This record gives sequence, C-alpha cells and structure tokens, in this order.
Amino acid sequence: MLASINIHSSVPVYEQIENHVQFAISSGEIKAGERLPSVKELAERLGVNFNTVAKSYRDLEVMGIIYTRRGMGCFINKGVEASCKEKCRARIVTHLHEVVQEGKAAGLAKKELTVVVSASIASDSTPYGEVPDSVMKLAKVKK
Repeated sequence: MLASINIHSSVPVYEQIENHVQFAISSGEIKAGERLPSVKELAERLGVNFNTVAKSYRDLEVMGIIYTRRGMGCFINKGVEASCKEKCRARIVTHLHEVVQEGKAAGLAKKELTVVVSASIASDSTPYGEVPDSVMKLAKVKK
C-alpha cells in the first residue's frame, strides 16, 4: 500500500494518499485495527511534504476511516470496509461513466472505447501512475 504517488497527476497528492488508503481497505489489503505508517515515515517514503501526509490523515480521521492514538499512531477504524467499498465503487463507476460519455462525445466508436478499457484492465499499472505505452498507442488516430 502507498508505494508511490504521481506528482504530475491532476489528482492532488493528499487526495491520492486518501484514495490509496480507501482502495487498500476496500480490496482487503489492510484491515480494521491495522496501523498505518507514521506521517514522517510515509512522507519520506513518498518523497512528499510532511504536511501533505498529515492533511491526508486528518481528512481520513474526519471521514471516520482512521483514528489516532496519541503516541501510538493511526489505525483503521472497525466497520469501515463496506462503506469504503461502496464509496470506491461509486467513484469508479462515476469516473468510467464520465470518460465513456466524453469518448462518445468526441466521436470514439463503441469498439474503440471497449479496446481502451480492455487494454487498461490488462496493463500492470497503478492508480495515478503513468499511462502505459500499450494503452497510450491507442490514442493515435488511424489514417
């Protein structure tokens, strides 16, 4: 979890961190009661400002996803798995719908959209990572 972020993404770094935590909970990678890396440790690992990670953790705490025990760290709250799954699923379905509608509005055929989605599924990339060449080549217009 949280091996990297993309500073070039349109998604702010603090939001990428929040999303990665929610993705990890949703996928079962981390469970209720597990400790998150310290703010300092995560900031150093990701190469981002300490305050960016602290903001992410504060936001996650306000959302009720994590809790802090002074001197011990931040932990995943019990009972948040279902809500994280639901929120992640809703976010993804919304994004996919918007992208598909943008593609249709731009004149992409149903088959072209399906090819892009299939190539994205087959790729071995991470959220907010660089778009793989195998997917990017599909952006070129065939003459």
